[in-house]
Amino acid sequence: MRFTIHNRVVLTLAILLVAAAAALPFLNYAPNRLVSGQPLPLHQLLQGDGLMLLLPAVLLGGMAFLPQTRSGLALIAIISEILFIALIALGGHEASTLAEKGSSLARTSYGSGFWLSAGLCLLIAADAISRVTQSALWRLLLNGQIWLPVIVLLLSGQLDQLALLKEYANRQEVFDEALSRHLLLLLGTLLPTLIIGIPLGWYCYRHPAGQSPVFALLNVIQTVPSIALFGLLIAPLAGLSRAFPALAELGVSGIGMAPALIALVLYALLPLVRSVVTGLQNVPKEVIETAEGMGMTRGQIFWHAEVPLALPVLLTGLRVITVQTIGMAVIAALIGAGGFGAIIFQGLLSSALDLVLLGVTPVIALAVIADALFKFLISVIEAERR
Repeated sequence: MRFTIHNRVVLTLAILLVAAAAALPFLNYAPNRLVSGQPLPLHQLLQGDGLMLLLPAVLLGGMAFLPQTRSGLALIAIISEILFIALIALGGHEASTLAEKGSSLARTSYGSGFWLSAGLCLLIAADAISRVTQSALWRLLLNGQIWLPVIVLLLSGQLDQLALLKEYANRQEVFDEALSRHLLLLLGTLLPTLIIGIPLGWYCYRHPAGQSPVFALLNVIQTVPSIALFGLLIAPLAGLSRAFPALAELGVSGIGMAPALIALVLYALLPLVRSVVTGLQNVPKEVIETAEGMGMTRGQIFWHAEVPLALPVLLTGLRVITVQTIGMAVIAALIGAGGFGAIIFQGLLSSALDLVLLGVTPVIALAVIADALFKFLISVIEAERR
């Protein structure tokens, strides 16, 4: 009997999911936050019955051989979501059980088996959702609702005994301050970038001869390593603050927000300027000629014809620099800019993996959320133009 594979993606991910959950440690139990601890595989946690949790993964692999109808794809998404939530809930339950047996200093954290299994569950769900519907709004909603049960678990306190949540409880004020500083770095980068980048991109579009030197300079800036650029700005800004005390009163100094924002803006200019030029160049000449025939002025043509048609490309560039800035703002902590980078580097210096995760996790979440929102906005604009 010959079997036909109708969904190779789901089959491959399901096989990897079974292998990760069965072979890799699901949890890690340590007597305190500074030692590596003991890996705990899934079958050991549930005394052999833990492999029953792999049945949904096996079922997902089996469904790859069935015709991929809309209802079948929806069922794949539901099963993978249930398995994802079950993995999280199981980790929280076992952490609570181990906390009752051990000391208050003990730390239970998710192991590599959990992270890989959870990631594969999300990939399977995302693949199924992308096949179920082409609507950007429904994709965003269906992918977003996966996290609602996770929020319920967090609010109910069922995950409080996990090491990551203990680190958050001990450093809630530090975390909140890091979040506000990271968002400040993001907004403080995007606003000047838009103010500088959009006119510069328009200039390059209107004067093709000026594109070469502008892009050459921006490319040189882009090739400088971020740490090196942060370091290069320390001396001149420190000198300016000494020469002009008024700048020091405004917060301009060799370390802190000022060099971080300048460097982040410089890095963000190239993607934005390039997207502005590309977007304006992609506007059909017939549209401009029609607008001119209607008697529109150059300014009216720009705002009412060129900008709306170039907006999806412009937003694509803005999406790139937003995600890029969220990640690069981590490095800015090395020069005293704060943000989640301060938590990450503190965890690295103290060899505390959970403290590192406390800083890394929200950075990833912010980048994913920003990327999804921009993709949704771009798809809505493109749908309205069709």
